[in-house]
Amino acid sequence: MMYRPEQREEIWNTLQQPWDILVIGGGITGAGIFNAAARAGLKVLLVEAHDYAFGTSSRSSKLVHGGFRYLKNRQFNVTRESVRERERLLRQAKYLVTPLYFLLPSLGFSRATRQVFRLGVTIYDLLAPKWAHGDLSPKQIHRICPQLTNDRLNAGFYYYDAEVDDARLVLRVIQEGIAAGGTALNYTGAETLLFQQNGQVAGALLRDNAPSGNGQTVEVFASVVINATGPWSDELRGQVNQPPRIRKQRGSHLIFPWAKLPLVQAITLLHPRDKRAMFVFPWEGVTVIGTTDLDHPHELEIRHPEPAITTDEVGYILEAVSYLFPDSQLGREDVLSSISGLRPIVTSGENNPSKESRAHTLWNDRGLLTITGGKLTTYRLMANETLKCCRNMLSGSPIINKNQPLLDQSLVTKIKDLDDTTRHRLLGRYGQRADDLADACPEDELTCVEGLPSLWAELRWGARQESVVHLDDLLLRRTRFGLTLPEGGAGQMNRIRAVAQSELRWEDPTWQFEEARYRALWKECYSLP
Repeated sequence: MMYRPEQREEIWNTLQQPWDILVIGGGITGAGIFNAAARAGLKVLLVEAHDYAFGTSSRSSKLVHGGFRYLKNRQFNVTRESVRERERLLRQAKYLVTPLYFLLPSLGFSRATRQVFRLGVTIYDLLAPKWAHGDLSPKQIHRICPQLTNDRLNAGFYYYDAEVDDARLVLRVIQEGIAAGGTALNYTGAETLLFQQNGQVAGALLRDNAPSGNGQTVEVFASVVINATGPWSDELRGQVNQPPRIRKQRGSHLIFPWAKLPLVQAITLLHPRDKRAMFVFPWEGVTVIGTTDLDHPHELEIRHPEPAITTDEVGYILEAVSYLFPDSQLGREDVLSSISGLRPIVTSGENNPSKESRAHTLWNDRGLLTITGGKLTTYRLMANETLKCCRNMLSGSPIINKNQPLLDQSLVTKIKDLDDTTRHRLLGRYGQRADDLADACPEDELTCVEGLPSLWAELRWGARQESVVHLDDLLLRRTRFGLTLPEGGAGQMNRIRAVAQSELRWEDPTWQFEEARYRALWKECYSLP
């Protein structure tokens, strides 16, 4: 399990020992490497400068998919890898990664264009391989999705992908890596790399970024240092005199209350302005629409503490909503929250951000292994490739079972008094700890929050057992209350306060600071500009 709040200092004091692998970056890529290394019997430490899943992996499109739109750019290898990993995740991360039915409506497409899309959904399935697609008439589409009222609808198709709570996937992968013997710490930044006399990377100077750590530092040495910092990979690579290679691209989404746009399936649409593929889908009791695809300039990173949606992006997404659902009359006032994240794209010099490849890349720069690019869906492949590269740098070769399940499959629960939906939710997100969560929380907390699928018990368990340092860790990543409740959960703040103060031992001044900090962050980066 992750550490309890009072255990952080104890773990910090064990860091000054030799490690086989030091993984820098606590998103899905770093989590996958950490998990695989721990299962291979290696002595592995993962550190994250902020919170787990903070940077990109809690702000993804929530889709475990092959990238249907990548076929248009002829990125067949990326799509093939991704759809096959999607199928693996559906089998091995059951209840956490779930199948999702997609509509692809033809809104005025010519017969020739419809033939291209028919071929596209067929190729998409053949790459998996599977066969779960087909044609739909306008009447069938209206029956499935009555909200789709664009009068240009003349045909359509269906296919399947999958969705996930991305932050919970990262947390479960890390937690099971810890259970296998690894050590992980959030709010622990790698400030500078350490070098051997021959100039090879030998470790990193780590700084405790948690409020309780008072900025203390420690030198940590490892046989292999892995840079899994995604969009920020160039910052560490600059310390080994490597030129920038990452093109930071921002993807933003709008989140609506499900009652405003009650979908039970996903929709793929081409934006009327530039024909970019976008998605509308139900997720965690709300409806999500996105994503944009823009370069993220350095001045925006300086201006905001986290990526934030811009006014132009809001207009772009709402334009797509009006085009697809002209009778919905949805506007800015209906938006529940927004979310923006940065993607680590290995630049190829394309003028159009949407045409850049999503393939991953692995570099070895003076012993610093950098794994970047790629997608959430392909994290297992990236982890295996990285560990394979580590073999010559370790005294003993790690044994990597490429067919090893991604997550613990022995999910046996004694929870008998909960309905199947609730039981499956807990099993998917917490694995073997699902029973512990149910036993640790009062019975009245095993209930849903304001009509959402989220449980109050998840709030208490996150605070008690999942390395929470700040309130936004609890409300934006351990739970998704900050995205799915009005005003980021402002109406439930008294109940949240009672749990947080009890479990995190926050005195009134600490709570007041954390609440003010969270509200300011939410307003600046998760509401509308």
